[in-house]
Amino acid sequence: MAPTIGQCAVGAAIAWLVAKNLLGHSRPFFAPIAVVVSIGVALGQRMRRVVELVVGVTLGVGVGDLLVSRIGSGAWQIALVVALAMAVAVLLDSGSLIVLQAGSSAVLVATLLPPSGSGGLDRMVDALVGGLMGLAAVALLPTSPATLVRRHAKGTFGALADALRQIAEAIENGDARVAADALEEARGSQKDVEEFRQALQTGKEIATISPLHRHRRPFLDGYEQAAVPLDHALRNARVLARRAIVALDGPGALPPRLPRELRELADATLMLRDDLAAGRPPERAARAILSVASRQGAERWGFSADVMTAQLRSIIVDLLQATGIDRDEAVATLPPLDAHPDDSTSPRKSTQRPT
Repeated sequence: MAPTIGQCAVGAAIAWLVAKNLLGHSRPFFAPIAVVVSIGVALGQRMRRVVELVVGVTLGVGVGDLLVSRIGSGAWQIALVVALAMAVAVLLDSGSLIVLQAGSSAVLVATLLPPSGSGGLDRMVDALVGGLMGLAAVALLPTSPATLVRRHAKGTFGALADALRQIAEAIENGDARVAADALEEARGSQKDVEEFRQALQTGKEIATISPLHRHRRPFLDGYEQAAVPLDHALRNARVLARRAIVALDGPGALPPRLPRELRELADATLMLRDDLAAGRPPERAARAILSVASRQGAERWGFSADVMTAQLRSIIVDLLQATGIDRDEAVATLPPLDAHPDDSTSPRKSTQRPT
């Protein structure tokens, strides 16, 4: 977080100097506050935060100045001013920042800064100055978008690879508890997915705003292409883990090829991570995934095994999409499922019981 903290600190100081020395505002506290809020410590949507901030402050100051100048200050006046300012903000936009800024600005006007002359307009200008200084700090003192996205993507790719390996181990050892552990860890990975998406959004924002990092936009395209399919692959891995628990607790057999193929997909996931991090076309990863896809047969092993096979096929499609292959082409790489349960060529074991 050091670069972001530095951006907030430098931007706040410059915003104060601009509003006080260039614009002549005596107490331009809204300017440095606007910098801190617009940059923030959270990832993503900084442009939107600047707009919401300025609109929220404008509403709060405007409503506060209008009412307090007529009805004075006090407890019931604060309640009325805050309620009206926040209600107008909600009607304009339900974003949390614009509503909070409208309410807090109205409180400041009603308590500490009674309206006088052009004070309301000055505060609106201070908020705009702070928002612009915040964007300037992001542009001129930027975090590297490549480093930011690469770091947050690492957790998502690792979570998927770990889940696939754990499920493979559970099937190989016939241990439903290992599958349950895989499911629990995969459920906890959603936080990694959300952070990856926010980092990607922030990286694209930096690459758009900052002239120093515009050349990074092609690098981010590979990650943007992979983000949604990777999320889908993790969701399918959770379903696969749940079905593995059921299958391993039941009497049915599972295809012996499953552990090997799951591990190959885990390896391919890490190849994809490394290729994107290095800015290379993910050709190695695509070849490894296609190799697993080509070996998907139409044999039937029972309900739980068939569900797991279907989930495996879905993960293959997701990973192929993450490498840049479109969905129709990815689906076409899989052999069709045209066998029937009573097919005499099916390798169903004679000892298998219904699941």
